[in-house]
Formats: sequence, C-alpha cells, structure tokens
Amino acid sequence: MSDTPIYPHDPIEEIQPDVFMARGEIKMNALMTITRNMAIVRHQGELTLVDPIRLEPSEEKRLEEMGTVKRILRLGSMHGVDDPYYVGRYGAELWAPGISEAHPEPKPTLEWDESTSLPFPDAELFRFEGLKHPEGALLLKRGRGLLLTCDGIQSYSDYSHCNLFARIIMPLIGFPKTTIVGPIWLKMMTPKGGSLESEFRRLLKLDFDQLLSAHGTFLESGAHAACERAVEKVFA
Repeated sequence: MSDTPIYPHDPIEEIQPDVFMARGEIKMNALMTITRNMAIVRHQGELTLVDPIRLEPSEEKRLEEMGTVKRILRLGSMHGVDDPYYVGRYGAELWAPGISEAHPEPKPTLEWDESTSLPFPDAELFRFEGLKHPEGALLLKRGRGLLLTCDGIQSYSDYSHCNLFARIIMPLIGFPKTTIVGPIWLKMMTPKGGSLESEFRRLLKLDFDQLLSAHGTFLESGAHAACERAVEKVFA
C-alpha cells in the first residue's frame, strides 16, 4: 500500500446529485504547493474516483459511508501518485488511458478509450489523439453538463490551496485566474512540429456548462464559453 503523504484538503462536497469533489493541494517541490482535485461519481452504491487524492481519516470514513470504492478512473498520465493506495486498501480497479511513465505501477486493470462502456449512465469519455502521453476527459451528461478534465484544461477563480510562492508566480508562468489550456502540459504533450488545435476543437463539440479539472477551482457555469476563449487564445 502506498505511503504517500496526506495533504490538506477541503471536505467532500456534492456538486451534482451523486457527483462529488474534494479540493486539496499537493507539494510539487521545495518551493511550490498547488491545488489538486478529485471527483467522485456514485452509482448504485459504487464509487468511481476520478484522479483520486488521499483523504484524511475522517473524510476517508465519510467516503466509505458513501459507498464502495470500486474503481479509479485516471484521466491524465501525469497523475496517479495516490492510485496505489486505493488499489491496495480497497482492491479498486484502475482504469487508465494507457501506461503512465510517471506512475507505471500499478498496471491498469483496463486501458480505456472513447468506445469504453462506463459503469454509470449519462456519461462519455473523450481521449485526446496525437499526444506524446495519453490523456482524456469525462463528460457527465447531467443537468447542464459537467466536464471533468485533468491537466489539459484548467480553471482558476482563486489560488486557494496554493502557497504564497505559487500565488505570486502562477500568473507569471501562464496560470492566471481564468480558464486556460495548461501551458506546461501543452508543451510537454505536443509532438515536435505538431499541433493539438484540432483535438481541442473536437473537445469543444461536447455539450457542457460546468468544469472541474484536477487543478484549480470548480467552474459552476459558463464553462463551455470559457473553454472556447481559452482555446482561441492559444491557437488564434
């Protein structure tokens, strides 16, 4: 079982019927602490943890009371530091878009793509094509539509769960308080001489009005228009 540290986080919060989030933080290096978010989808007593984070004991107990931790759904190949903990403690399945160089263990139970049948209704997977490393998104087609992303699309309304150094430097390195295409992610994922514009245009064909990424803050409304502006800014 993983012995990764438990970082501070907010209580689990319901953002749609049977859809929850836990907003917390992670220490990137000696200087910088940034946000990290987990989404939880509940269906018929089973919990799917999307890009999970470890929880403090009281919130972990609440998670267990919510349902059975059945699976992890990893959206981004750069995430997964806490996946071994959930696999070890709960025997959770690991659904991932491919083998992660950053977190190669445990091996995925299932490598998902856009044709994968999800274990809960009114949802579909999106997978970016042509990346150097696999990543995707999850669309929950409920209410006004909720898009769950990892690093490719991020949104910030504030810098809560970031330390002072991060709050100062983030606007300077491409992470202002708005919705963005992750600049570091884009540089790492784009093949030499290539462009991911067509994949972001394809993402924008999805119907959603809310956004929760693995970093930043929950965007409760206007998410599709915000993502359009972010894509236009990068690929204009």
